[in-house]
Amino acid sequence: MSRARRRSAQPPRDRSVLAGFLSVLGELLITVGLVLGLFVAYSLWWTNVLADRQASARGDEIRRQWQQPSPGGAAQQPAGPGALDTRGGIGFLHVPAMENGEVLVKPGTSPDVLNEGVAGYYTEPVKAALPWEAKGNFTLAAHRDGHGAKFHDIDKVKDGDALVFETRDTWYVYKVFAELRQTSKYDVDVINPVPKESGRTAPGRYITLTTCTPVYTSKYRYVVWGELVRTEKVDARRTPPAELRR
Repeated sequence: MSRARRRSAQPPRDRSVLAGFLSVLGELLITVGLVLGLFVAYSLWWTNVLADRQASARGDEIRRQWQQPSPGGAAQQPAGPGALDTRGGIGFLHVPAMENGEVLVKPGTSPDVLNEGVAGYYTEPVKAALPWEAKGNFTLAAHRDGHGAKFHDIDKVKDGDALVFETRDTWYVYKVFAELRQTSKYDVDVINPVPKESGRTAPGRYITLTTCTPVYTSKYRYVVWGELVRTEKVDARRTPPAELRR
């Protein structure tokens, strides 16, 4: 083959450089895709695993504290919810309509608190009233995705559903009466002592659940309101109220 023919059989240099560039770009895009996929898996799955483990350990610790015997050897008599170490948690929220089991509740709604796989009660901008107080709004927040996702199924909660809060000595049974599927994340009126957006205009003993919406975003807030219908004293066997035995 002549030198001229060999030169014509070789691909143009510009085309060869372009092919090499596209090959490298393709490999980079695949790598970026894998990294993003791993990040999503970490954010939406592994953080749930870690948060659930941490919350479960803290919850077990709280229950052990509730069962500690008195110095005389008898079972410890409850000193009232207010005597609890609130740094560990004040009790457990049970929502039968949500597949989240029991949810440990701690003070504060900062990411550091909620990332532990718990629900937090508001200490600001409007301070929550605790369930044993005579009047007020027990306002709670939790993640809807990642870090335990304790309020992931909040859209399954409907009017008339039960929300039960468990302390060392009392079951507080609430009934859902209103929901707000989307509102601004700056709408703090929903956690007021009298949440007028729920339709209530007079002081009462309310509970409010808040979380992000739509799922996998934090653009808006989803809100559920309930009202206390009764309390039950905890017996020696910690028998759940009827709403949790269905």
